[in-house]
Amino acid sequence: MDEKCLEKLELDKILQTVSEFSVLKSGREKTLNCKPCESLQEIRRELDLTEECDKLLYTYGVENVLFFDDVEDIPVRAKKGSALSCGELLSVAALLRSAEKTYYAISKINDDKLILIKEIVDKLYFDENLTLDISEKILSTTAVADNASPKLFEIRNKIRSLNERIRSKLSEYISGNFSEYLQEAIVTIRNDRYVIPVKAEYKNRVKGFVHDRSKTGATFFIEPEYVLELNNELVALSLDEQEEVEAILKGLSSRVGAICDEILRDNELLGEIDCRFARAEYSYSLKCCKPKVNDRGYINIIKGRHPLIEKQNVVPVSVELGLKYNFLLLSGANTGGKTVTLKMCGLFCLMAACGLFIPAAEGSSVAVFSGIYCDIGDRQSIEESLSTFSSHITNIIDICNKADGKSLVLIDELGGGTNPDEGQALAKAVLKHLLNAGCKGIITTHFTPLKEYAYIVEGVENASMEFDSATLKPLYRIKIGLPGASNALAISRRLGMDKEILADAESFLSEGAKSFENVVRRAEESRVEAEQTLSSARDKQREWEKKLDELNKKLEEVDREKERVNRTARQESKKIIYERTERAEEMLSEIERIFKEKEIAEADLIRARTIKNNLENIAFEEETSGERQKTYPAATSQNLKEGVKVFIKPMQTKGVILSVSEKKGEAEVMCGSIKTRLKFSDLSYIGEGEKQEKQFKFKKTLPREQPVLEINVIGMNVEEALYEVDNFIDRAVTDNLAEIKIIHGMGTGRLRAAIADHLKRHRNVESFRLGKYGEGETGVTFVKLK
Repeated sequence: MDEKCLEKLELDKILQTVSEFSVLKSGREKTLNCKPCESLQEIRRELDLTEECDKLLYTYGVENVLFFDDVEDIPVRAKKGSALSCGELLSVAALLRSAEKTYYAISKINDDKLILIKEIVDKLYFDENLTLDISEKILSTTAVADNASPKLFEIRNKIRSLNERIRSKLSEYISGNFSEYLQEAIVTIRNDRYVIPVKAEYKNRVKGFVHDRSKTGATFFIEPEYVLELNNELVALSLDEQEEVEAILKGLSSRVGAICDEILRDNELLGEIDCRFARAEYSYSLKCCKPKVNDRGYINIIKGRHPLIEKQNVVPVSVELGLKYNFLLLSGANTGGKTVTLKMCGLFCLMAACGLFIPAAEGSSVAVFSGIYCDIGDRQSIEESLSTFSSHITNIIDICNKADGKSLVLIDELGGGTNPDEGQALAKAVLKHLLNAGCKGIITTHFTPLKEYAYIVEGVENASMEFDSATLKPLYRIKIGLPGASNALAISRRLGMDKEILADAESFLSEGAKSFENVVRRAEESRVEAEQTLSSARDKQREWEKKLDELNKKLEEVDREKERVNRTARQESKKIIYERTERAEEMLSEIERIFKEKEIAEADLIRARTIKNNLENIAFEEETSGERQKTYPAATSQNLKEGVKVFIKPMQTKGVILSVSEKKGEAEVMCGSIKTRLKFSDLSYIGEGEKQEKQFKFKKTLPREQPVLEINVIGMNVEEALYEVDNFIDRAVTDNLAEIKIIHGMGTGRLRAAIADHLKRHRNVESFRLGKYGEGETGVTFVKLK
């Protein structure tokens, strides 16, 4: 890959930014030294690795590798027999700890898609015992722990004890008869030996060895004769301590040297993992996506954002190349984003080749190229005495010589910087050569003949950077298929150029140039207007489609609700029929039992009459239940007369007219065993029926007794009591009673509980309660009927 091209496309700046996310020095170096791959398989592997690291970091919450200082040649020296310092051993321990933590953090994740990163992690080596030994024996970069070995522990205990003895002896000099000879009442150290500061005039009064003298000569630092032997012993112990520390460091260094190759491999692997994590963090920070990669030269960037432009200033650009056409001829106004788009396409291909995601929308594609060649910006070279045009042509010659079918060519203002006629002719020839070479590329231009040339040559497509003709500002959008007008005069006018100068400039334009620019401008304006109209129509269409979807959903919901109601009604009807049939069978069985008895008492006749009335009510309810949903004619004074069947709206049931009062607009109606007066408006006409006397003949044959308000079930078992309570409630309902009383006594409470449980489920019971003080308390239950 051409190094100058990499620099022009600013890949080095991208890698520098990525390296800042690295933790390790080796990771940063790997990122900065990264070169674009040319193998499709290798690039896909690198992108997959970045994707796996992204998943580890932002899905599973894995932390980056632990920091450690670069070990460089430390394990190599240890392998050769050198003793490592405390700091060097701590660096090795940090590396092994980082390898261990990284291995367990990634290996424990159960995800079949984490393949490549686990292949790297599986190669990591760590020695838990060595890491633990170094951590316990080495306290800092300069200190070894006392318990690093039993011998060192013993030596240091002796040193501490001896120090205390020496200080104790010297304190006698400070506080005893010699105190007046001292410059200060302190103990200090000179040449690693304990001494006391003695005034110069008294130096002969203190016997001992003089180690030093102050700069002024007023103080002599004397080691008293009394502690001389003790200091000698302390020096000997210090030498023993040093030898033991060196032995400890030697032993640890030997263990490090034994795994030299493993440590160096860990250093390499951890740097590689750190480098991959840095790529994932960079991609996440810019909201990048994993691009699709191909070797067909196809580029399709969707809403791409140049990564070196500030987030608040960057405008997404979409560009496609390499499918229907190999070259894109990009034209339009200056500062419209042509050069940025040119560089973005090349940079995105390079980023993908380095295993980096690109800041674009999902679905974007880039291609693998063996060579990317570009000529962008001001190429003037003072050192080589080349003008801008000369430098430009030098680059073009180099590109034409090197570009082939696997190359991407990016040229900014091809043929610019010289006579326009010669420049456009040269541009056509170069474009033709590149097309014949089979390479892909983007060329920006302002040459009108080159735009026209793109219409007649296969493999080239015009494209323009959109421009707002009203505000004369670029829109930073690419429109494929149409060339763009340069709008140089319009932009100059917006920037404040003198009108006379602009008028002269327009007069100097050739008729062909005027015509072409006008056609392009009018076509662009028409296209923009058409796109706005189309966009508005699509918005309307989407709006109506949304409303239609909502309406269809509501209709479906209504249908579902209707079906649910019907299904519920059918189930309820079946339930009611089953319950009424069961009730009727029970009543018939009871009547048969009564009449099978040898002697029939008055109470039995009353019970039979009650059951018969209840049977009539059930039959009446059954008959009217299916009629409730029907629509009947309104009841009037003309169609209402005695014996006529009517539908009672408030009660949703049938009845029979007993009498009619036209003046009051009311009628007396028999509903089951209940008489009531109702307005004509509450009735609907059904038809003629039998006379009431005939219909209720059985009821009139038996004299109506006074309603009974209470029942006593004391002494009965639960089954008997519940049977009597049921019959009593039925009679009470027939007699239109609102409340009844059941006397069951207190006793064990079993009968009371059974009656309460039965009342909870009874269809004719609205509520019930135990008696209050003075009403019988827990010995009675008051029942409110529906």
